[in-house]
Amino acid sequence: MSSAHEKETVPTAAHVSGLAHTQDVERIEAPVTWKAYLICAFASFGGIFFGYDSGYINGVLGSQMFVDAVEGAHSGLDAVSESHQSLIVSILSCGTFFGALIAGDLADMIGRKWTVILGCLIYLIGVVIQMITGLGDALGAIVAGRLIAGIGVGFESAVVILYMSEICPRKVRGALVAGYQFCITIGLMLAACVVYGTKDRTDSGVYRIPIGVQFIWAIILASGLMCLPDSPRYFVKKGNLAAATNSLSRLRGQDPNSEYIQVELAEIVANEEYERQLIPSTTWFGSWANCFKGSLWKANSNLRKTILGTSLQMMQQWTGVNFIFYYSTPFLKSTGAIKDEFLISMVFTIINVFSTPISFWTVERFGRRTILFWGALGMTVCQFLVAIIGVTVGFNKTHLAADGKTSLADNINAVNAQIAFIAIFIFFFASTWGPGAWILIGEIFPLPIRSRGVGLSTASNWLWNTIIAVITPYMVGENRGNLKSSVFFVWGGLCTCAFVYTYFLVPETKGLSLEQVDKMMEETTPRTSAKWKPTTTFAHAAEEGMLDVPAEKQV
Repeated sequence: MSSAHEKETVPTAAHVSGLAHTQDVERIEAPVTWKAYLICAFASFGGIFFGYDSGYINGVLGSQMFVDAVEGAHSGLDAVSESHQSLIVSILSCGTFFGALIAGDLADMIGRKWTVILGCLIYLIGVVIQMITGLGDALGAIVAGRLIAGIGVGFESAVVILYMSEICPRKVRGALVAGYQFCITIGLMLAACVVYGTKDRTDSGVYRIPIGVQFIWAIILASGLMCLPDSPRYFVKKGNLAAATNSLSRLRGQDPNSEYIQVELAEIVANEEYERQLIPSTTWFGSWANCFKGSLWKANSNLRKTILGTSLQMMQQWTGVNFIFYYSTPFLKSTGAIKDEFLISMVFTIINVFSTPISFWTVERFGRRTILFWGALGMTVCQFLVAIIGVTVGFNKTHLAADGKTSLADNINAVNAQIAFIAIFIFFFASTWGPGAWILIGEIFPLPIRSRGVGLSTASNWLWNTIIAVITPYMVGENRGNLKSSVFFVWGGLCTCAFVYTYFLVPETKGLSLEQVDKMMEETTPRTSAKWKPTTTFAHAAEEGMLDVPAEKQV
């Protein structure tokens, strides 16, 4: 009789170590308020950095004023050389690679929000240097400026994801972190609009205005973050429970003494203590080494999680999406079938923007694993169709115009079909892999290695971004690989890899707290993870002595 009664009664909170806790896995967070939504949504504004910085260079490279500044007014060239183009585009990613790695350390030393604010200041310095392009050595200025700005973007891209994952309520975390990708797409669109609006200028404003607009994003993000609390999980890691309580209270819109705040904090503390048994504190080098410890064959090992995070970002870059946004302008121009290549490039960007919000709903309705699986399949089909059409009747089939110099497409309709399938590819990417990879890397790492794990994963994104930016001009350049449409066979093959990868290796984290994700990965496999449900809370398990870790399981 008493057993039946216990099943019908909502468990009440008990007090452990001065904090309330509960056995009910559904009561470990406060109800989501509009304040929580707005705070978390503002943090995603950092994505505009990423998007704008990646997008504006595409149009600037096509500007004759910029070509003359970099190559020399008397060079007679109508485009930046392939080697200079490769250097200018890829150097940003090089800076962000190192910035993301450095940010992993700083986020644990000075906090999440202050690391992002420092990144904004570094970014501003890089923008100032880029602005002097055309005075003296133009190539040196744009390369140095983009390298320094890249370090700032690396800080932001790694730590904003970390910060958002740690402050967002679990039931809407996927949707809110997807907002980061949405801001990336807005940044790309704004860059396209600014470049389009200045492309007919006959002075240095044609490239200096798109560069200078970057000031706005850094100032808005840094100023706004000054007013927001840092991550409560950062304060718990530092042992400052008073600051953690205050931070969580502000984020959830609840009184610090509220049972909701006490219960959620108890859950974070209990998990942190459990993870500390698994991953004890150590030296600076040891803390990085912890990311690579454990068995390759154990799904919950730190090594597997690090490989999962870094390979997710690698796969996102392998889809070929940055080929579209970095090189679409000169590539489409080379076909002779497009009258206004800037306009087509902007259309791609707009599709990217309006497709991304679909993920706000799908990522919480169907889950991370599901949208990545079907997104990879859709992208694979589109890439192969673009390639097949191109090598048979599209991009690759051209003839010389009457002037004997200009290359024109034989079949305009076939080229239009290719452009349509590229647009559909962008839809699949923007609504699945674009946000999905960022969401997962913020969820899969335990607190002791989370900042470094997210930093490594983000660095992987930028490493592959750099590699693709370096090799692409050589793959499609007329004097190099000149692959033309055949390059889409490469992207199609890599999208196929992403499809297989998702099925075997990507877990489902929908609806779980960050602490529950740790437990899920300990008790299940990627293919069965969607069925896993939490049965108790960390705080209750700690109270019952169920979280003691045998010595052989410790890192």
